[in-house]
Amino acid sequence: MADQNIVIEAVEGKKGRAAFVDLGREFAARVEHTVPQIRSEQLELIDPDKNPFFGHASVQLFLARRGGKPVGRIAAHIDHLALELPKEQGMGPGTGMFGYFDAEDEVVAQALLAQAEEWLREKGMTRVIGPISLSIWEEPGLLVKGHDHSPMIMMGHDPAEYQPMIEGAGYTHAKSLLTYDLDISNPFPRIVQRIVQSGERNERIRVRGVDKSRWAEEIRTVLEILNDAWSTNWGFVPFTEAEIAYAAKKLKPVVRPELNMIAELDGRPVAFMVVLPDLNRVLKKVRGKLFPFGWFHLLRALRKPTGLDMRVPLMGVLKEFQSSRLASQLAFMMISKIRDNATGIYGSQRAEIGWILDDNKGMVAIADAIESSINREYVIYEKQL
Repeated sequence: MADQNIVIEAVEGKKGRAAFVDLGREFAARVEHTVPQIRSEQLELIDPDKNPFFGHASVQLFLARRGGKPVGRIAAHIDHLALELPKEQGMGPGTGMFGYFDAEDEVVAQALLAQAEEWLREKGMTRVIGPISLSIWEEPGLLVKGHDHSPMIMMGHDPAEYQPMIEGAGYTHAKSLLTYDLDISNPFPRIVQRIVQSGERNERIRVRGVDKSRWAEEIRTVLEILNDAWSTNWGFVPFTEAEIAYAAKKLKPVVRPELNMIAELDGRPVAFMVVLPDLNRVLKKVRGKLFPFGWFHLLRALRKPTGLDMRVPLMGVLKEFQSSRLASQLAFMMISKIRDNATGIYGSQRAEIGWILDDNKGMVAIADAIESSINREYVIYEKQL
């Protein structure tokens, strides 16, 4: 299926990164239900001087041209922290990645994937997984279910045609990541309410909102719990010190204390839940542009996200408690408190929980218990090199 008219070039420098981002934005604009993102934010994610992911990763971006016209893009990258992890956790020695995949047609797709594979092979990789753009904490997986509605904040949205393109290049399913839709305007089932009430009577347990006056300390607490709670999960890569500082800076404007909880046991933080208002609704309205008036709508939503849906991207309980009933009780208590605040203060009616690994039985059980249902599925693929 080779097309001699396709030329693939390595992306270099600020100008090349801008072309890479702008091509991705052109592809995204063609997809129904896509949400335009802020261009400066997209540029920052692929800038080695700004994104701390590059501190432990090797990255090469590629553009494909046909007759001089840009027709596709891809990133090939190696997360050196991921190479140190056990193979059974999804990564491990010899595992490279591809991401930021866009292609005009199957011929372009085959050429781009082959180029990424060649680059990884030259770097000594023996296996490739993807799409992951770029960090596992950013946009992992290809959307294979849920094309009929817009994604929430910090979630990818791919055209349905990409699935056969990737699978046609010899990639097979490695892991599914699920999101669950939840109507929070309705009360939780009685059994969940009883579990929450029991926890509220336990004087050892305290569920509180994050304290933004101690923001650096609070974000470190959350990410330390996360690094412990998720340490044996498939695909887990721990946050570095630089990434913790970067996350603190990026999350602070969108975090509302009444929507983000830390659970304490005898005064010790043991669990957390992060909830973000769905700013994608605002970005869709302003078409991802801050000027001339987009900044006003975005700033207003950041100050008070009235009527916005909510997304639960992260939740964790320290590993030492995960096999106990306390883990689910703390989760239900945080979910219940956040639900009450989201509906009571902001008038929210809907939330999404995810991503959740398809084989994470504990989280799937919690999602089922609160009567949420799967509404999106992302797949990470793999291939031996």
